[in-house]
Amino acid sequence: MPPPRTSSDHKKPISLKRLAEHLGLSSATVSIVINRKPLSDMIPEETKTRIWEAASRFNYRPNIIARSLRQQRTYSIGVLLPEFSDGYSALVLSGIEDYLLGKGYAWLAASHRHKDELIREYPHLLYTRAVEGLITIDTPYDEHLPFPVVSVSGHQTIEGVTNIVLNHDRSAELAIGHLHELGHRRIAFIKGQSFSSDTQVRWDSIRKACRSFGITVDPQLVAQLEGVSPSPEPGYQAAKRILANKVDFTALFSFNDVSAIGAIRALQEADLHVPESVSVVGFDDIAVAAYHIPALTTIRQPLGHMGSLAAETLVERIAARGNEGPALLEVEPELVVRESTAPLSTAKAVPSGKG
Repeated sequence: MPPPRTSSDHKKPISLKRLAEHLGLSSATVSIVINRKPLSDMIPEETKTRIWEAASRFNYRPNIIARSLRQQRTYSIGVLLPEFSDGYSALVLSGIEDYLLGKGYAWLAASHRHKDELIREYPHLLYTRAVEGLITIDTPYDEHLPFPVVSVSGHQTIEGVTNIVLNHDRSAELAIGHLHELGHRRIAFIKGQSFSSDTQVRWDSIRKACRSFGITVDPQLVAQLEGVSPSPEPGYQAAKRILANKVDFTALFSFNDVSAIGAIRALQEADLHVPESVSVVGFDDIAVAAYHIPALTTIRQPLGHMGSLAAETLVERIAARGNEGPALLEVEPELVVRESTAPLSTAKAVPSGKG
């Protein structure tokens, strides 16, 4: 049998049937692999490699439009997130993408930049683009939508929405417990922005953990991140406000790694070394945390896993024709100890004249 014509012939692309005949396989087998159907896991890797190599060689492309019309499916989902430059969102997106890539789904993403009108508008806009479901990332949203929704870091109970959340009580226990074990009792805190879904939940967990360890939360040692910038700047400014109060502290727990990095800069400008003068704990464990100087002790939030879990849950709900599924899926944090925390010594307290 002669091989199918190649793309260099500048003719109509070959059909699935013709590609299958060339490979000596059934059309069903080739379709399962090309369309990344679940049954493809049962097909030997050698066979899948042959199929993909032949598809690439002869420039075969599945007819997505025909399949969508035939099955009345689009195999696409929407993703709504604050911004693309944020390390948190990027890690969640990587997990979403990794899962959907293996399932033959495409995704359309929109960033709302914390603008209320865009948060309200974009889900409906994505719906008009025929997405079959929606994943929201750190985006407060309380409107019922006509398709399945999975919310990463969602804390509102809404019909039709599955929330993927971190165990924030355990996170706070790990962070405060680590600092307590090192001897720190005077701890400063940087809270998240008011628009972040996790801010209040995490702060409530921190105060609960402090009570259990006998640590007093001094209001003069608490600052909240302000503004929408994803850079270290808000953390830098928050730490400056804490230092301006000239109240002693020996450790700082920041809302996320990016703000912790900004806070470290402010401490250094005040001639306070980390961890010699002040121990610092971040949150999330973004990629740069391990490479910052000093390497950042942090609470690892399994963001990639949360993204893949969100995608898997949404795909399963879509396949089940939009059933509500679980209302809540909780994941566990991990304490990652690096260079930015150290045991307390009497020489390490921040002098009240500093700042």
